[in-house]
Amino acid sequence: MLRCIINICKRKQALEAVTMNETAPTTAKLTISSKTYSAWSLRGWLLCRLAGLEVEERKVANDAANRAELLLLSPSVLVPRLNYNGASVWDTLAIAEFLNEQFPEAGLLPRDPIARALCRSISGEIHSGFSNLRSALPMNLKVKHESFPVFSGARPDIERIESIWQDCLERFGGPFLFGAQPTMADAMYAPVATRFITYAVPLAPECAAYCCTIFEWAPMQEWIAAAKAEPEEMEELEVEF
Repeated sequence: MLRCIINICKRKQALEAVTMNETAPTTAKLTISSKTYSAWSLRGWLLCRLAGLEVEERKVANDAANRAELLLLSPSVLVPRLNYNGASVWDTLAIAEFLNEQFPEAGLLPRDPIARALCRSISGEIHSGFSNLRSALPMNLKVKHESFPVFSGARPDIERIESIWQDCLERFGGPFLFGAQPTMADAMYAPVATRFITYAVPLAPECAAYCCTIFEWAPMQEWIAAAKAEPEEMEELEVEF
């Protein structure tokens, strides 16, 4: 009889342990690289913040492959990578859509279907385009130039981004691209805003104001503070050209 009771207790404890494991929250892990230079890492991190997902950050080593990615010499973007609930997602747009599915009430996309379509479109445009801007004005959160010679090939990219921002700000009233709250699009364009500030790019007043909105956004301030505390520097991204 005693042995039977002991066995019942053991089975109950085992069942409780399994139940606890099933209901325990999964720790999300986000693999990133330099907070100073990596625009892709910033985008992925901001998307997680927008979703309300706390992540454990994992930094990749500052090796040749990672330096190549930061210096635009690698065709593949190695970061960010989000691991959550058994899923491994390593593209910023894929991360954005995954988080929108996991946290539909977080507001990564606008509720209005027309605005939602536009948000996806301009997020896709910055994700796949503007290569001249990327190479001419690499992200660098540790410096600020009073003036900087912008490569002429990058000017059409700058003009197109201004057009996108002006259209959204006029249609949805700001201060973010789709109104009062930040969305996926703001996370995608945040590194561009930092580039415009870093290199003192002349902008239309409403676009300059949007850059300030992004720069003063609390998650951005947290990221920038962490970037400035990073010890490593890459001389290749410190040169003036």
